[in-house]
Amino acid sequence: MLDDTIKAQLSAYLERLVEPIELVVSPDASDVSRQMSALLAEIAALSPKVSVREDGAAERRPSFSVGRPGESHRIHFAGLPMGHEFTSLVLALLQASGYPPKVDAALIERIKAIPGKFIFETFVSLSCHNCPDVVQALNLMAVLNPGVTHTMVDGALFQKEVEARQIMAVPVVYLNGEEFGHGRMSLEEIVAKLDTGAGQRAAAEIAAKAPFDVLVVGGGPAGAAAAIYAARKGIRTGVVAERFGGQVLDTLAIENFISVKYTEGPRLAAALEAHVRDYGVDIMNAQRVVELVPGERLHELRLESGATLKAKTVILATGARWRELKVPGEAEYKAKGVCFCPHCDGPLFKGKRVAVIGGGNSGVEAAIDLAGIVAHVTLLEFDGKLRADAVLQQKLASLPNVTVIVSAQTTEVIGDGQKVTGLVYTDRTTNESHHLELEGIFVQIGLLPNTDWLKGTVALNRFGEIEIDARGATSVPGVFAAGDCTTVPYKQIVIAMGEGAKASLSAFDHMIRHGT
Repeated sequence: MLDDTIKAQLSAYLERLVEPIELVVSPDASDVSRQMSALLAEIAALSPKVSVREDGAAERRPSFSVGRPGESHRIHFAGLPMGHEFTSLVLALLQASGYPPKVDAALIERIKAIPGKFIFETFVSLSCHNCPDVVQALNLMAVLNPGVTHTMVDGALFQKEVEARQIMAVPVVYLNGEEFGHGRMSLEEIVAKLDTGAGQRAAAEIAAKAPFDVLVVGGGPAGAAAAIYAARKGIRTGVVAERFGGQVLDTLAIENFISVKYTEGPRLAAALEAHVRDYGVDIMNAQRVVELVPGERLHELRLESGATLKAKTVILATGARWRELKVPGEAEYKAKGVCFCPHCDGPLFKGKRVAVIGGGNSGVEAAIDLAGIVAHVTLLEFDGKLRADAVLQQKLASLPNVTVIVSAQTTEVIGDGQKVTGLVYTDRTTNESHHLELEGIFVQIGLLPNTDWLKGTVALNRFGEIEIDARGATSVPGVFAAGDCTTVPYKQIVIAMGEGAKASLSAFDHMIRHGT
């Protein structure tokens, strides 16, 4: 199962085990079960602190649990945790043994103090790069709080259960049998949903903070670069973000980040956060800013929680989000057939018919990826021709189960009240309306800047992008901006990082020149 390189790396990790760990297997007669047993045997062979036994007691098979011998196991894997979930398994082994997690001590105490019994189930696909964060967060909660149990369920392996629950997007989390949430969720967000008083306490802590020299709004590549450059000047620096990493967290393969041949979004986001924390930057995660109030000496940022932050200079690096179709039925069937991540949700549509909306690079790449999983892909493009690179169009044309329709305007998403059953589009050349029967729709039509909350405060162009000059300055003195939320062309990670650094240097220069 594991090559020699991975075995060597895993062996080094297992040396960190604090207490013995037992893996308890509930097998069946499937190939996956045999692979699972082989994997666990290989892991056990790498450390004398790991043992494996079978008992067949679990309802879902094949599956296995992780815990200490003689104790009730609270972490379960229903499926083979390979691909993106292999890291989840490694962390579960370490943390269940008593190895300390890299989590803020205050957050750990909050998790331990949550009362009640919580049975979590997370349905994932092994190709989903958003799923491991949720799995790892809930596994850690199960380690820290004896009232919490968690099971990772590979949706592709347990298709009957997926169909019965009508799961059409991952990750999706169930708590005590009821849907708890779907999509990427951080540990802080999960805890906040369980601990109802946590939001008020966090807001009070934030409101009590002293003014910052530089306060960055957004934790993507631009925001991280801005924070690092500010902190290196020895000035008081803070970052307030809904989720550190931003849109990078939703990016799979990154092959154009100079000097790094290949990486993946979540890995890069983790590296960015670690680098920022190395400089002692005050990171306020899972916080939404709703208003900027400019001032002569101090600018004020008002948060959704009711807290207020103040700073001498502000750097807006709020990034962008997926553009939606804005047609009837789209909102109703989001995560019920309407999806935005083909890598995450594609495996759930195995053998089914889907549509991809958008003929740019992202749309064509999505269609190519999905064609290897689903029965048929229909790609709809609003323009009269595809806009993707020629090499991608050539690959798309070679696939027998892909139909391309151009000059097509999607006008409605159709469903049966529970899930998507089709869509309606208009042929823009004939003005005729057509209906497509299908089970999934993947929207790939570009990005929108996250600047709605800034309207009327800083100058925006007609696309909603923040207008900046060559130094990253906005129309408000002392307020700067960087990255995908601005008018700078070419929305790329490497460009966003450079713009973030530039905005930070400009903010520092502003403070020097204006004596703030």
